[in-house]
Amino acid sequence: MIQIQHDVQLQPFNTLNLHSIASHYVKIDSIQSLIAALNYAEQQQLNVLILSGGSNLLLPEHIQALVLHINIQGIELVEDHPNHVKVKVGGGQIWHDFVLMTTESGWYGLQNLALIPGLVGASPVQNIGAYGVEVGEFIESVQVYDRFEKTTQDIFAEDCQFAYRDSIFKRDPNRYIITHVTFRLLKQPQLKLSYGDLKAAVGSDISPENLQKQVIQIRQSKLPNPKQYPNVGSFFKNPVIDQADFDQLLTKFPQIPHYPQAQGCVKIAAGWLIDQAGWKGKKLGSVGMFEKQALVLVNYANASLSDVRHTYQSVQYDVKQRFNIQLEPEPVLFDSNGLIRSHSEV
Repeated sequence: MIQIQHDVQLQPFNTLNLHSIASHYVKIDSIQSLIAALNYAEQQQLNVLILSGGSNLLLPEHIQALVLHINIQGIELVEDHPNHVKVKVGGGQIWHDFVLMTTESGWYGLQNLALIPGLVGASPVQNIGAYGVEVGEFIESVQVYDRFEKTTQDIFAEDCQFAYRDSIFKRDPNRYIITHVTFRLLKQPQLKLSYGDLKAAVGSDISPENLQKQVIQIRQSKLPNPKQYPNVGSFFKNPVIDQADFDQLLTKFPQIPHYPQAQGCVKIAAGWLIDQAGWKGKKLGSVGMFEKQALVLVNYANASLSDVRHTYQSVQYDVKQRFNIQLEPEPVLFDSNGLIRSHSEV
């Protein structure tokens, strides 16, 4: 049995703290309640908006749709091998709490991803990543409800099309609803310390516990707590450009932070670009880029979606003028019908 609520304020459920009223809302705690809610939406001819932890989305002031708030819990050890474990996790589990639990259990791989906000079910969508690790590296499979086939299925990692901040779930958002994620984690740590500030912070204590501790401390020192400064974490993707364009950029800006990528491409630090364009600590009205980390957009007061858009588009314009690079926002943008829109088309 599901309980549909009407005219629900979604401000507590999005970390940017945007006022947004949903015409219809329901909390989902099982696959059965998910199916019942989807049937209700079909009967009422309502679009469906999937809400997870609310840490990577931009909501309008009014949404005429059924908002499904995923709250499926549970952590199950499904395979215990001498070298690895497989753990099935409900999409409604808090991501950071799960990472802490894996470290305490002696399961390794996710330590670089500590303190990333949001829920487990959202982690495959963006293929969340930090400090040289992407979650797709440790995903065995993703259990979804396929809205086209009207059935549950497991999609194995090799079919998820994981890429930088991308996946099949992001590219086809109206088809799949993630209910569970199964991770394949190591019993013997293989630590990744490729990022300079992380390697320096870890120092001589090269252990998973210390790695996780340092990641948390670095993130806390740079990123504002959403409860104090509402934000969605990193607002823009780090742009990836080809080698020729990078070589040209390097002649003008020899200090530009960069990271070699596959196929001769180079990843540029978006935060550095924003800082150099004069936006670190700068505000437009009630919205600005955080003073300690230029990549983080903050809602300092009661900003609307239009306020947020005005600020980030201004940042995009200034970076484009200075570096000829078009920054791409990370958060998913929704319209008043609960549909995902491109940042460039609104």
